Amino acid sequence: MASKEVLKSRIRDGFQAHLGTGSWTLRQKLALICRILSDDGHDSELAGQITARAEEPNTFYTQRLGLGFDEITASNLLVVDEDLNVLDGDGAPNPGNRFHSWIYRARPDVTCILHTHPLHVSALSMLREPLVVSHMDTTALYDDCAFLPEWPGLPIGNDEGKIIADALGNKRAILLAHHGQLVACSTPEEACVMALRFERAARLQLMAAAAGSIKDIRPELAREAHDWMLSERISEATFQCYARRSLRHHADCLE
Repeated sequence: MASKEVLKSRIRDGFQAHLGTGSWTLRQKLALICRILSDDGHDSELAGQITARAEEPNTFYTQRLGLGFDEITASNLLVVDEDLNVLDGDGAPNPGNRFHSWIYRARPDVTCILHTHPLHVSALSMLREPLVVSHMDTTALYDDCAFLPEWPGLPIGNDEGKIIADALGNKRAILLAHHGQLVACSTPEEACVMALRFERAARLQLMAAAAGSIKDIRPELAREAHDWMLSERISEATFQCYARRSLRHHADCLE
């Protein structure tokens, strides 16, 4: 009988053989992510930002201020520098993008940042309690979600950028008290999936805590599941599933 490690290796080989990677450009992926997050309830008026490293050093793609996530297309994204000067595109960026620059400078491994105020994460942030990971579907966040227990105010200055970047450290996600969530990942696909899992984890935590006492999961099993769920091929395949679902209703985002 094959060991678990042998079976995992076979499954990874199957992923390589059978899971596609998609042919969307970076601009199209970012537009798709905005539509996916909008459909998942991450919109909160005009709050929230998406950024990704652009082709030139210290430049970033982001959405135009005044547009909701459900209005973002590949063609209306902006390219900005670290000081939010627009290098390409029409309009102005969200001033909240300033704190993203602090994270990018501290984390060369990060290529995409998503910051949103979804309902359940926002409710959990009001309790000033860290995210609790106690379900298999959310183990990608296990020991990978920081917590900022104090709200530093509107994140439009440099002080807030340093505070958030320092609190995030080397983790992929952070729960911001009285604020929302942020994920900082190595690919746009990973960032999208992590943002969705984050909101699901917060919803599960609130529901479970209302019913009783949340029980811990075994750390060694949680770490194994964390690494498995964050494999590049699983992130890509999961993103493609959400993207196909979104494109059935939002094909205009690829223009």
